[in-house]
Amino acid sequence: MARGEPTTVEPVVGEPAAVADLNDERALLVADVHAGIEVGLRYERGVELDSRADARRERLCGLVAETAADRLVVLGDLAHRIGAPDGDERAELETLIRAVTDRVPMTLVEGNHDAGVAAAFADDLDVIGAGGGVLGDTVAVCHGHTWPDPALLDADVVCMGHEHPQVRLEDAVGGSRVERAWLRGELDPAAFAEDGADGVGDASDTDPPELVVFPAFNERSGGTWVNVEGQSFLAPFLPAALPAGDAYLLDGTRLGDYRRI
Repeated sequence: MARGEPTTVEPVVGEPAAVADLNDERALLVADVHAGIEVGLRYERGVELDSRADARRERLCGLVAETAADRLVVLGDLAHRIGAPDGDERAELETLIRAVTDRVPMTLVEGNHDAGVAAAFADDLDVIGAGGGVLGDTVAVCHGHTWPDPALLDADVVCMGHEHPQVRLEDAVGGSRVERAWLRGELDPAAFAEDGADGVGDASDTDPPELVVFPAFNERSGGTWVNVEGQSFLAPFLPAALPAGDAYLLDGTRLGDYRRI
């Protein structure tokens, strides 16, 4: 079955966010907001950092306005700590969700950190389960921490988070820096399904969708250094489901094949 015109998921230059036209609405997509991360770092590692809750909220609301979005879609891990949110983390979530939903509806694709959030804010959010779903018939979304629903392969493009892809870049004098990155390429349908090719149809009869791995919205959340030897991917279907693909910096710079940067 051949596809029609490909659906465009267009990154917002300079930001870990993208827009997509979903039939009758325009969506802003982000992944891995990790609201309350400072609380989590204090609890998990004894690290004290000033909260950037206000800055995260203002960036999200600013991007909704800048892109004229009709909906915000979070590709999992809206919250940082696993379990029911409380204390400062819950306060940040309440303020953030209210600020966004006063402007546009908000959809949360449930990630491995979100079970408590989905329950606590069920009246405020549209929630898509961990297996993912399809928006507007053409854009599939999942977080990426578990095996996705094979039905996502019927979309033109699959968007995911969870991985927090980053690249380590070195200059001629030995200096280095780490930057967040996008990964994009043709998805291997057989590697995307838990049981291999079983249940996903004959891949020869269809054009595989594009896979877009989103950088983390939260710059403090760390990630997978895709070009550093010894780093392993977090998603159970990566890197096999993305046998070839390019990495891009947030400013749009194409780095080429993510496996050979």
